[in-house]
Amino acid sequence: MRAKCCGKLWVVLGVLCLLSCNPKVKDPIDQGLEKTAVVVLGTVQDGGSPHIGCNKSCCKDLYANPDIKRKVTSLGLFDSETGKKYLFEASPDIGSQIELFNSICPEKTNKLPEAIFLTHAHIGHYMGLAYLGKEALFSSDLKIYAMPRMKGYLEQNGPWSQLVSHKNIKLHPIQKGEKVHLSSGLSVEALIVPHRDEFSETVGFVIRGKHKSVLFIPDIDKWEKWDRNILEEVGKVDYAFLDGTFFNGNELPNRNMDEVPHPFIVETLKLFKDRPDSIRKRLFFIHFNHTNPLLNEKSKEYDLVIRKGFKVAFIGQSFEL
Repeated sequence: MRAKCCGKLWVVLGVLCLLSCNPKVKDPIDQGLEKTAVVVLGTVQDGGSPHIGCNKSCCKDLYANPDIKRKVTSLGLFDSETGKKYLFEASPDIGSQIELFNSICPEKTNKLPEAIFLTHAHIGHYMGLAYLGKEALFSSDLKIYAMPRMKGYLEQNGPWSQLVSHKNIKLHPIQKGEKVHLSSGLSVEALIVPHRDEFSETVGFVIRGKHKSVLFIPDIDKWEKWDRNILEEVGKVDYAFLDGTFFNGNELPNRNMDEVPHPFIVETLKLFKDRPDSIRKRLFFIHFNHTNPLLNEKSKEYDLVIRKGFKVAFIGQSFEL
């Protein structure tokens, strides 16, 4: 497995202790990324951590002492062939995530991503686009890859429509099953997944490099609702970052969980329990709600996931493609 933690990024984050959580992750490298790779830039669910209005133990101490590892879910993709960078999701933490990504990419590359791929219109996945407008960056024709409904939503609703009219962003429509070729041997394919599609479709992405591939599905209602078999889909790739929003159904006692459906981690563990180690070790949980015990590497739930052969995504991991 070629997952690594990049030294420059860990200097920025100051979280070298995380390396001990996964003995197969290589030691930090001072020079940063050299080969085409995917980098984890955030792992938290849309509302972030600490979460607005939460005074439980999972959040109350974080208001006074923020954990800089807790950023909303996003992946970065560095293409060594072209020197270009790509983001998957425009999270509310987009500014710091771009800086983190820049800190491990070769200095000669552009500071802004070449493009951003969006999965859907829930706040943690597209709200960062707001910072591309005239109140902040005022970018110029930054490419945004989006499905048809997502594209229409951005074009027809403010403040996103202003980004289009001011040419801060340039929307590129993608279709399910279409491969977007970024360079020779590097492509991105959108897979429709069932989710609460109030304003847009929801997709996951398959990122294929010359040697390795990644499946990224941060949000889905339930695996059994998908018209694909998740066991088979994980078997087709080398790394899979999958919806780990809730560990179980007990995290939000005051909410109807049917209104916020996600595959509980305990359900996914059960689904994959008879799969060989070679399959289970490909599965990285991501997109954790602020209540999820996997945000605490010392929790018994975190230990359980690791002991069963699965992985927990953390900021700074890189995966060569």
